[in-house]
Amino acid sequence: MSGNSAGRAFIGSFTSAGGQGITAAAVDRDTGALTVLGATDAVPDPSYLVSGLGPGGTVLYAVSETSQGAAAAFDVTGDVPRLLGALQAVRGDSPTHLTLAAGHVVTANYGSGSVTVLPVLADGSLGAAESVLQHEGSGPDASRQAAPHAHEVLPDPSGRWLLSVDLGTDSVRVCVVDPATGELRLHGETALSPGTGPRHLAFHPAGRFAYVVGELEPTLTVCTWDAASGVLEPVAVTAVLPESVIAEAEVRTYPSEVVVSHHGRFLWVANRGHDSISVLTLDVTGEKVALAATVGCGGHWPRDLALDPSGQWLYAANERSGNVAWFAVDAATGIPRPAGSLDVPAPSCVAFA
Repeated sequence: MSGNSAGRAFIGSFTSAGGQGITAAAVDRDTGALTVLGATDAVPDPSYLVSGLGPGGTVLYAVSETSQGAAAAFDVTGDVPRLLGALQAVRGDSPTHLTLAAGHVVTANYGSGSVTVLPVLADGSLGAAESVLQHEGSGPDASRQAAPHAHEVLPDPSGRWLLSVDLGTDSVRVCVVDPATGELRLHGETALSPGTGPRHLAFHPAGRFAYVVGELEPTLTVCTWDAASGVLEPVAVTAVLPESVIAEAEVRTYPSEVVVSHHGRFLWVANRGHDSISVLTLDVTGEKVALAATVGCGGHWPRDLALDPSGQWLYAANERSGNVAWFAVDAATGIPRPAGSLDVPAPSCVAFA
């Protein structure tokens, strides 16, 4: 591996299912290949990771997806991630996602249906939770939507707003984080189709459209986004699998992640159950979406998809087959071509430094 072509990736995994916690890997930018550098199990079930803030941007943040619910910071200047400061309670149950917003770390707590804001301290470590916003509501699926289930939080491209995707209430909430106090204030809520179970959201690079993938139905909802007013408005729903597959499938499909290409021409969705990656094309505005192809995910139960910083390589964390597969993205069609795989027990996500 050329030293000039090496990047860094971090793989979260479920320690309760035999995972190693957080694995650091070198990334060969020429081939997409991952080479393990080291791992730490200092935090149980670090199911989602994000890197960014802290001195030199060398801090990795993780949720601990347990009933106690916690978040942690890691120094990743060495080969093995090192816990930075104390594990901090999120005052919520089973956090599944986190993001960086307004100098804070924000977690989506699936079990309790809430969102928590924690301060980032000068050394990059986390302070005690400053605020918790409790979601309210339910959906028509009695087994999955009897209560709120916040599944993802992320800032909009302008950095002014924070969006929270709730599987239990079939809605997306738009919030504001006070950078001084960490207070999280609800600005508005957008209802999506009942029973779709929205899980994750991704923005078009131009910032005028957002795409919400449903977990309970294999659909993608296209929404307009107005950053001036903080208003999200659904305009169209597209199936992420061919109708024939949906109708005839013996195994139910649960989409997990949506990723948009850096130039906004393609969009990919990971499908658990069908064990595939859907390839959708976008028109020049980002409003029109069309299903172009589906390809195998390189394993079983793809919980996460991640595009590397160059946009050339797509990574699938296949939770139940215990591997991370990578694909070369065809620049003309967006279709991922299998390029390699790394054995990682119970992987849940891939993040890049």
